[in-house]
Amino acid sequence: MAKKEFIYRGKKLEELKALSLNEFIELIPSRPRRALKRGFTDQQKLLLKRIRANKGNIETHCKDMIILPEMVGITIKIHNGKEFVPVIIQEEMMGHYLGEFVLTRKRVEHSAPGIGATKSSSALSVK
Repeated sequence: MAKKEFIYRGKKLEELKALSLNEFIELIPSRPRRALKRGFTDQQKLLLKRIRANKGNIETHCKDMIILPEMVGITIKIHNGKEFVPVIIQEEMMGHYLGEFVLTRKRVEHSAPGIGATKSSSALSVK
């Protein structure tokens, strides 16, 4: 079974990579479009420079960077507050923020009820 070809707003990946930034801005949703129209921050410019230089092991704290077509296929390590989490940029991620793909909060896991717990929770078996 052949892999389905990726199309974003009627354009293939090669066509998207050939577009200028202003042409790509017109294709993405309003929130990232407004952010890109304001221009890149210094941190975002530095990240783009490293991506375009094709340096390996790209690490960033810049979770507010919008994923552009030129980033597809690159692995970027994004800081989640404690460590750098590697994220492989795929076609479907275009137009989203880098921070959407890195969890910054841990899942809460509770153990058995402790000393001073309510009467109802102390009815559970303690092993």
